[in-house]
Amino acid sequence: MSYQVLARKWRPRKFAELVGQEHVVRALTNALDSGRMHHAYLFTGTRGVGKTTIARIFAKSLNCERGESADPCGECAVCTAVDAGRFVDLLEIDAASNTGVDDVREVIENAQYAPARGRFKVYLVDEVHMLSKPAFNALLKTLEEPPPHVKFLLATTDPQKLPVTVLSRCLRFNLKRLLPDQIAGQMRHILGAEHIEYEDSAIGELARAADGSLRDGLSLLDQSIAYGGGSLKADDVRAMLGSVERGQVLGVLDALAVGSGEALMAEALRIASFSPDFGGVLDDIAASLHRIQLIQLVPGYQPENHDGDDGVLVSLAERLAAEDVQLYYQIATTGRRDLAIAPDARTGFEMALLRMLAFRPPDDAAPTPSGRPHSAPSPQRPAPVTPPASAPVQNTPFAAPRPPSASMHEAAAPVTTPRVADAGGMPDWEALIQRADLRGPLGQLAQNSALRGRDGNTLVLALQPTHMHLAVEPMVSQIADRVSEVMGEPIRLRFVSDSQGATHTPAARAASARSAAQSAAEESIDGDPLVQALKREFGARVVPQSIKPIES
Repeated sequence: MSYQVLARKWRPRKFAELVGQEHVVRALTNALDSGRMHHAYLFTGTRGVGKTTIARIFAKSLNCERGESADPCGECAVCTAVDAGRFVDLLEIDAASNTGVDDVREVIENAQYAPARGRFKVYLVDEVHMLSKPAFNALLKTLEEPPPHVKFLLATTDPQKLPVTVLSRCLRFNLKRLLPDQIAGQMRHILGAEHIEYEDSAIGELARAADGSLRDGLSLLDQSIAYGGGSLKADDVRAMLGSVERGQVLGVLDALAVGSGEALMAEALRIASFSPDFGGVLDDIAASLHRIQLIQLVPGYQPENHDGDDGVLVSLAERLAAEDVQLYYQIATTGRRDLAIAPDARTGFEMALLRMLAFRPPDDAAPTPSGRPHSAPSPQRPAPVTPPASAPVQNTPFAAPRPPSASMHEAAAPVTTPRVADAGGMPDWEALIQRADLRGPLGQLAQNSALRGRDGNTLVLALQPTHMHLAVEPMVSQIADRVSEVMGEPIRLRFVSDSQGATHTPAARAASARSAAQSAAEESIDGDPLVQALKREFGARVVPQSIKPIES
């Protein structure tokens, strides 16, 4: 007997065997058991998630010789004919190759005739979005008022291309992309039934590479078994997929945490020795950064166990600053996109890593309480601007603190550096932001806050109500840590919602200054004698968007 690929051999034949589409199964089961069935169903979703499989099971449920049921017997002549693809009343149409109006007219003409063998004639139209506009128009009337013995099951990976008139005539079910754990569980079940030895880490590699498609995952599983000579080993799978061991990806992040260019390039060389898919490596780096950020910002988050690397992830979460994790993630994802225009994939990969290192702030040996090493001035990053000692301290007019019942977030922190405050203890908030070197998400939160007043060692900061969701841990604690260091005393922060008091923020003042500079630049250009002469003599005009103020 010829070999049957796993994706076909293990295609579900009952609703109970489907993986990951419980919401669709429940709706169809209830409809079948109650007899309340629509005449047209639309199944949408990416490839390999079960659209055609669900449609075939539904056809069996309608026509099983033991009666209509959500649980067809799978043994009668009708069920076995459907499974074998030779049931005469199940007409499968590939719209990708039968796009014309003539093909649809043939369907319409045949729909009026009673089923030859079953109770219902079922039309399964795969990739229905590929039909031409005339074909859709020809289908509409029958789709709206089909004969009572006809059911339409439409499947597509691109529902946006379907006419609204078609969508409105169907019950639509959106099939989900499968999670790696769901795909891995099905693979383990199949390998156990097939008596094939496997390494668990190999299953994890394949499940991630399947990208949400169980069919793609089983095709990769077939390929891996052939590659490994009948068994499934992690090294063989990585060699076949062009992927690398997760520990090597974490080695890259460890080198970034240390700030060592030599260690980073050593890790890049080790990865390159496997001739991997460098885009996939950058994807793995981004995925690891995502898990690190969850550990940092979501209290109580427990990382999933991937090859026993939980401890490494927790360690990296403690050593990397939260804003740097965001930066590295951004560079990894954009670097993935830019590989296509790099001189070669390896160069693009290495430049992405070097970009992470180049934008990493220089540090001294001692980390702050938030886990972030403090920056020292270097050619890479200019030193924060410190206002002259003689400059007057600017206080906001909102001096009265809100009562304790106001909406607030608080954080406390230790201190180590000199004070930056006037005689009354009221700091210049904008100067504090510069001195504390608040950048990234921390800087954005601070720049969009206005100092409303001081209550003991607590600074009361006003935020627009629409921005209050940004004042969350650990960002509030990290800002408090740095402000405490600069002011030389333990400082707590309390954010209050205030639409009026939050208008005088550093961000608002900076935006106003930029607008004034832009207006001045445009007036200067417009009044320039040479520009005026060009307008008169040649009918020239100035494009406002092309004018930029000179940076001081």
